[in-house]
Amino acid sequence: MKNSARGLIGFSLIGTLISLGACRPASNTPTAISDDNILKLLYWQAPTILNPHLSNGFKDAEASRITLEPLASFDAVGNLRPFLAVEIPSVENGGVASDGTSVTWTLRSDVLWSDGTPFTAEDVVFTYGLLSNPNVGSTTAGVYATIDSVEAVSPTEVKITFKEPNPAWSSVFTGTTGMILPAHAFEDFNGANVRSAPANLQPIGTGPYQVITFKPGDVVVYEPNPHYRDSVSFERVELKGGGDAASAARAVMQTGDADFAYNIQVEAPILKQLETGGQGQFVSSFGSQVERILFNFTDPNQVAASGERSNIEFPHPFFTDAKVRQAFSLAIDRDTIAKQLYGPAGQGTVNFLVSPEVYRSPNTSYAFDLGQANQLLDETGWMDSNGDGTRDRNGTEMQVLFVTSVNPVRQKTQEIIKQNLAAIGIGTELRSLDPAVYFAGDPASEDTVEHFYADLQMFATGNTNPDPGAYLRTYICDEASQKANNWSGRNYSRYCNPQYDALWQQSTTELDPAKRAELLIQMNDILIEDYAVLPIVHRANIDAVSNRLTGIDVTPWDLHTWNIGEWQRP
Repeated sequence: MKNSARGLIGFSLIGTLISLGACRPASNTPTAISDDNILKLLYWQAPTILNPHLSNGFKDAEASRITLEPLASFDAVGNLRPFLAVEIPSVENGGVASDGTSVTWTLRSDVLWSDGTPFTAEDVVFTYGLLSNPNVGSTTAGVYATIDSVEAVSPTEVKITFKEPNPAWSSVFTGTTGMILPAHAFEDFNGANVRSAPANLQPIGTGPYQVITFKPGDVVVYEPNPHYRDSVSFERVELKGGGDAASAARAVMQTGDADFAYNIQVEAPILKQLETGGQGQFVSSFGSQVERILFNFTDPNQVAASGERSNIEFPHPFFTDAKVRQAFSLAIDRDTIAKQLYGPAGQGTVNFLVSPEVYRSPNTSYAFDLGQANQLLDETGWMDSNGDGTRDRNGTEMQVLFVTSVNPVRQKTQEIIKQNLAAIGIGTELRSLDPAVYFAGDPASEDTVEHFYADLQMFATGNTNPDPGAYLRTYICDEASQKANNWSGRNYSRYCNPQYDALWQQSTTELDPAKRAELLIQMNDILIEDYAVLPIVHRANIDAVSNRLTGIDVTPWDLHTWNIGEWQRP
């Protein structure tokens, strides 16, 4: 990600860019369209793949959501809204089994894929089969692990049966992780060859727009899906990737060169300055996003016989000690990070699970105490025996490699934490990676969050569903990301705690909402009290929206583009 406003805003170059795009014949190259009929989106984190089930990056899911749809999704207050379904199942209408073991969805009969093929229940069945195929290595496979079978009762009716009573029946085929794939586009790629499917770059969808050209890491151009069931307002959508968050916001808020800029993660003073531009406004909401630091519980410097680093066979030389992890937590000045870098858009936090409110633990707290941190490290035997300013033990220096994505706020957060850690005798090497690489989910790349070939890494995520069960699943032992599962596990830290696993398993079958909430809070508390992860800031989702654009309806439970078919320029 390069700090070049000119490179970011260059929509005037779109004709050149799309000529480099992928997969469509020249006859389908977009024709000239007036600016009034073009929706211009800026994403400083550029998409690299348009199959959300093969990436952990929100950037890829955002671009995919313009073409792909789930059966239903959640609005801002947590109510389900149907997309490919006719209605929301319930016990009352017979869609949800009273014992919680199954759910039956009735599908719309008027839906066509963008190539004209009818959408049916078989597409839902196929999507489940692909996501649950271990050879595929889907990043969303864990969400569907509670399912026993998916059956097409008829072309417009699909029944999902769970292995056990499931209180979170609405977490599958909905929202961010629920986008349905066309069976006819992936039937020849349901295995280890899935990443070679043309539809990963040129998706066939049921959504309001279809992809015309896509240059990974740069630009996606969409035009209306000719088979979409409703009308749309724009003749073209141009999603430009790259650059930086501040320049993206400036293009909307000050120059008016763009209509929408995603995820404006910039320092509070810059946000305030940009607000005076008069061309747009910031739309923000506190959802579930938590900026956090992950410990690597495995040794990134040891290499297994398979050639794999960060292998569970080799524990980390000091992060396996809870006192060491506690010292790191005590050394981090969360309040300074939140106030100086995020301002009103961030709140210091120690909880892993922060939303919905009913699941936020009241039992946790954090402190910034360098004295206590030093004392804990002394107790563990890590001392500066050679006088070089860094603690060591048995010939091993307490040096850490700390990785995150390229972003000014994250780099300044790294600097603050590096100074904090230096005060307790820990040496820190900082590294920042292009988000197009870091969040790509590419099993062939060693620089992804899944590989985690560092000691510490930092990014933000949260539960993408009002039910946080799938989110908390990310810390069970079986979710450890490793070569054996093609780096598809979401437990990047490779943390393993049987007590935590037992609580998670219990929560998957507890149908009493109050009792289940207690279990989920207990799981959060284990992660915090065991210092398995270090939440830093509960941060707001902030987008820059042009004054000319209406219809934006931000929800923390889906992508920002979830209702793009309703966006208009009056």
